[in-house]
Amino acid sequence: MIKKESKNVARERKHARVRAKVHGTKECPRLCVYRSNKHIEAQIIDDAKGVTLAHASSVALKLENGSNIAAASKVGEEIAKIAATKKIKNVVFDRGGYLYHGRVAALADAARKGGLKF
Repeated sequence: MIKKESKNVARERKHARVRAKVHGTKECPRLCVYRSNKHIEAQIIDDAKGVTLAHASSVALKLENGSNIAAASKVGEEIAKIAATKKIKNVVFDRGGYLYHGRVAALADAARKGGLKF
């Protein structure tokens, strides 16, 4: 009998493949997304130094429901505002092994509308 791997283990494997190709620098840091059942968060990371430059989440914004597309859009707008204050314009998008659909796509679209380019 073949044992089926969990969805999160499969996601981590996909994320490892993405991370092998996606690398953030000071000029073009990485916008990383993490999605849980209740919340969503985004970080802008400089992988060369291993430093988080900006962070936004549905928990930090104290949203009533952090697991819907509206919350993801607000997190995307907030991360774009924080990036603008730190003079970050270009980022490389790391979807974290998740499909580019739903909350992940909403966060990315809101970040683009906020001024981030990727």
